[in-house]
Amino acid sequence: MPDEQKTQLRLEIAHVLFMDIVGYSKLLIDEQSEALQELNQIVHKTDAVRAAEAAGQLIFLPTGDGMALVFTGSVEEPVECALQISQRLRAQPSLPVRMGIHSGPVHHVSDVNQRENIAGAGINIAQRVMDCGDAGHILLSKRVADDLAQYRRWQPYLHDLGDFEVKHGVVVSVVNLYADVVGNPTQPAKLKQGKRLPQRARVSEGAKRSPLLIPLLIAGLMLFTIVVLAIIFAPAILKQSRARENTTSSSPPAPTPASTPAIAEKSIAVLPFENMSRDPDNAFFTDGVQDQVLTALAKVADLKVISRTSVMQYKSGVARNLREIAQQLGVTHVLEGSVQRAGNKVRVNAQLINARTDAHEWADNYDRPVDDVFAIQSEIAKAIADQLQAKLSPKEKSAIEQAPTRDLVAFDLYSRAKSLMLTTSFSAIGGQNLRKAVDLLEQALARDPSFFLAQCQLAYAHDNLYFLGLDHTPARLAAAQAAVEAAFRLQPDAGEAHLARAEHLYRGYLDYDGALAELEIARKSLPNDPRVFELTGYIARRRGQQEEALRNLQRAVDLDPRNFFTLQQIALSYAGLRRYSDEAAVLDRARKSLPAFDRTRSLSHKSMPGTGPIAATRRRSGGRRPLVAGEHERQHERRSIQRC
Repeated sequence: MPDEQKTQLRLEIAHVLFMDIVGYSKLLIDEQSEALQELNQIVHKTDAVRAAEAAGQLIFLPTGDGMALVFTGSVEEPVECALQISQRLRAQPSLPVRMGIHSGPVHHVSDVNQRENIAGAGINIAQRVMDCGDAGHILLSKRVADDLAQYRRWQPYLHDLGDFEVKHGVVVSVVNLYADVVGNPTQPAKLKQGKRLPQRARVSEGAKRSPLLIPLLIAGLMLFTIVVLAIIFAPAILKQSRARENTTSSSPPAPTPASTPAIAEKSIAVLPFENMSRDPDNAFFTDGVQDQVLTALAKVADLKVISRTSVMQYKSGVARNLREIAQQLGVTHVLEGSVQRAGNKVRVNAQLINARTDAHEWADNYDRPVDDVFAIQSEIAKAIADQLQAKLSPKEKSAIEQAPTRDLVAFDLYSRAKSLMLTTSFSAIGGQNLRKAVDLLEQALARDPSFFLAQCQLAYAHDNLYFLGLDHTPARLAAAQAAVEAAFRLQPDAGEAHLARAEHLYRGYLDYDGALAELEIARKSLPNDPRVFELTGYIARRRGQQEEALRNLQRAVDLDPRNFFTLQQIALSYAGLRRYSDEAAVLDRARKSLPAFDRTRSLSHKSMPGTGPIAATRRRSGGRRPLVAGEHERQHERRSIQRC
């Protein structure tokens, strides 16, 4: 009796991922051993397994031709794990694996060797669900699918297959989990031949089994009564409400896309520095100094830092109204500076200005040997962070102090390449600019093979040449892959490396799950990089998650408020949601951010009633089909070349 009580106390709900190797019994003995070893390595390398193991929330159960993973945390854990395993298995088609997932009761038992083991319905049903599938399938029980369906992220993955009678007369409700690059979209062969319960039978049997039918009918009747009463008394309630509105005017208006959000106190725009050198070629060196200060500050999570794409529109040499600039960029502070390089000496001046009061809150001059320029950049960034009272973690402090390279020539080549990539989107010879950038970056890396940021930029350049169709060849894709791998060899934990891989997976292979996994890692160390949110938004939109896409794109434009292409993408998302007034407001904002760019006029809402492309598309669709997805959207995304 005491043993029974102990077993009962250990009963718990677990989330089980069951998997096996299809055709295992047909393999030779040594082939079986190799296949199991290969599967074990793939499973143990997934982030989901590592995280659950570290938290003490995972138990492994060997099953001869596969294994069962018993997660005791969230129902999403086995699903995330299955997706990660599926992605890795794509590169190894010789290892056919099927998976099944179920949440249910399990209990701890002792096996024949008196070692602790797990048993129960949670394990058994997971195996029954898995048995329904073929190689590549990730099948879920209906219980797991119902839990996942409560989250917008998982809804596009879930495809109901119905109820089936399987071994020993057990009835399982099966849902197929798949997307573009994970899972198997075909119907399992066993379910085509299996005994499927008709819809009518399932409904009637569920009604007989449900003890809640009568209470539900009563609740429905009460709800109907409330609705009827609401209809009767609604006119009087509305009349009183309008009367209160007429006497009260203190309520703030609802926010719109054109409204100005509250400006964070710890926010800054690092404006382009002025080149004070006689040699105009030093302009790239000056831009590089400003860019490194901006990049260092952008790593501080406690600050809001505006992207280089937006600040470079306020080039030095023209009159600046700092208060107006700060308002346009949504910041409280701006940093101005100048760089003068002469021989082996460099002079850097910098000043921090509170744009609301025009007060100079900090200023300093640096006269150093030119080799100390990277130390100067770090000192400026730390001084600004201290002045804005931003909290610096040890990792952020280390990132600010790290020099990008020790080779000034390599740094100059890198700066020239970044400037070319920054203007590629607006150039009619974008492909030529990208190829020049590749050449400059390769020269920089030839001088300093450890130049990590140059490797990341090289990956971006190759990927964009491929994605934009300017060089859509396997060789270009392989060059991008090589650059990504080189970046990971240099700094495997850096956010820039993970962001470069995310771009490569998305632009080279449309691997959405892989890209999102890399973006999640990059987000932690690149809190102010708009590309993280921009790419997340594109992926969400391609999956039909319009609201989530819009939130991410709006977050991107908050960090890069004068990015014409991101604003244009937000307008497309509003069009897809049929929020046409919001679309018009964003298009107006896009036109103002880049008034000389003629393409905005063709997309402006002013053309909607007439003959513009948006109006024409809506006329052809009868106003019913949203303007999203397809080639029109793809072309716009392709034009939006990534910059950092």
